Amino acid sequence: MTTWFEGLSLPVGDVAKSISFYESLGFVQEIRNGGFALMRFGAGTVGLLQAGGAADRLGPAASLVQVELGTDDLDGLYADLVAKGIEVRVPPRDRGFERSMQLRDPDGFTVEFAEGERGHNATG
Repeated sequence: MTTWFEGLSLPVGDVAKSISFYESLGFVQEIRNGGFALMRFGAGTVGLLQAGGAADRLGPAASLVQVELGTDDLDGLYADLVAKGIEVRVPPRDRGFERSMQLRDPDGFTVEFAEGERGHNATG
């Protein structure tokens, strides 16, 4: 038997606002059914589930939830996002085990882009 990871779902306060944010990062909406949207990015998905104030109740803990994405050109992606007016909370930086940057989605969840293969890209 073979198993694999396909994605995760997040509780969001406003599914339309979250769709717009994730589309600005390159996600494509595959399904929209009332308060749920399935967003695809490459082989993975993020489900956006309108959950009223559930995301709000997480408060600062929401930033501990992290959507992790990869790129082969972190600095180029950073420049593209800034040119689009997308706020990058933590600009590209070397972390020893990877080079990455972080954004926050509308509900405060962290969206991180790392350059190269996650966890296998020593930077110093």
